[in-house]
Amino acid sequence: MENFKQTSQRLAIIDYLKDNKNHPTVEEIFKSVKDKNPHVSLATVYNTIDMLKKRGIISELTINSTKRRYDPNPNYHHHFICLSCKNVFDIEEKINITLSEELKNSYKIHGYEIDLYGYCNNCKKELSGID
Repeated sequence: MENFKQTSQRLAIIDYLKDNKNHPTVEEIFKSVKDKNPHVSLATVYNTIDMLKKRGIISELTINSTKRRYDPNPNYHHHFICLSCKNVFDIEEKINITLSEELKNSYKIHGYEIDLYGYCNNCKKELSGID
């Protein structure tokens, strides 16, 4: 894997992503980092994200086919996506699933990630009648 120079722009991107639970898009990362570091370019954000993905430091979420989000937790875990505000929340709780014998015999499964959809607590309060 090619080496990447540790520039102030790249370090600012890495610092922004560290422990970020908001699952930001490239555009959100760019805007936030550019506010503090005006010399950062969108290309630098894309290149840094690509490098971090290749090294397994972050994972890419393709919850929405038009917007990719990035998660600084590359370990298997689940997500809850609010249908109203579109925020993505980590779910660290273990969710058990039952697989058919055919599926178990057809594949060597190492893990799984589940996306749950619904309304977060804030949106649920705003929308009456939704359980």
